[in-house]
Amino acid sequence: MTKRKSAVAGMFYPESCAEIQRYIEHFNQAALKPTFDVSPKALVVPHAGYIYSGYTANLAYRYAALKCPDIKRVVVIGPSHRVYIAGASVALYEAYHTPCGELEIDLTYTHTLQKEFAFLDFHPNAHEEHSTEVQMPFIRHYFKHAKVVEIVYGDLAHTELSRLIDTVLREEQTLLVISTDLSHFYTQERANALDQTCIDAISQLSLQKLSHGCEACGLTGVKALVQSAPNFGLKPYFLDYRTSYDRTKDASRVVGYASFVLG
Repeated sequence: MTKRKSAVAGMFYPESCAEIQRYIEHFNQAALKPTFDVSPKALVVPHAGYIYSGYTANLAYRYAALKCPDIKRVVVIGPSHRVYIAGASVALYEAYHTPCGELEIDLTYTHTLQKEFAFLDFHPNAHEEHSTEVQMPFIRHYFKHAKVVEIVYGDLAHTELSRLIDTVLREEQTLLVISTDLSHFYTQERANALDQTCIDAISQLSLQKLSHGCEACGLTGVKALVQSAPNFGLKPYFLDYRTSYDRTKDASRVVGYASFVLG
């Protein structure tokens, strides 16, 4: 069996399953109950180390699991940080390794997507990618029996990615995950201002605002989701925002993180 091996375990998240479980238990003890009630179809989550953004990401997965425990497939889409990709790469392995056990990759659905979208190829090096991998332990915890699809994009227009997202959103019992961090390496004050632009743009499903002042490494994925969401009557619900300052207490150079549920 071919496996998508962990590339960033021990760096972005623990190598030990027991330690991952401790993180998630700690996040859940501190979790505030959302004030909205919606059946999630898509999530926007960050992808930094768990000590920085794990709480923010966990809120989205926890909510999705509470509202839609019968999810059968999770499609994770994130930007490539390591290698250049023309278009996007979809993982053609049979299983995805996590410290808490393997997730089955939905190869049947993956091949269906490949046939429909010419920009989907398979570049093994692209899948040593943390933006998608850090999501998998959360998926393994909350949707243990779900199959996964991992898509890492590079040089790709958001309009093209939006067509794929439209296809995914039509699927029943399927959860879409869009991975992105927000601004990088500004002061806390400047980051808060830039990130608020992104949060407002997502909250209003405004492509125009996303294109004017929002800085995010996964901006293409966010734009694609914002373009697709109205086609399915999806509304965004903000969950959490913070920066690395909350962990480091260094306000001179921070990274921003936010999470949303769309349903």
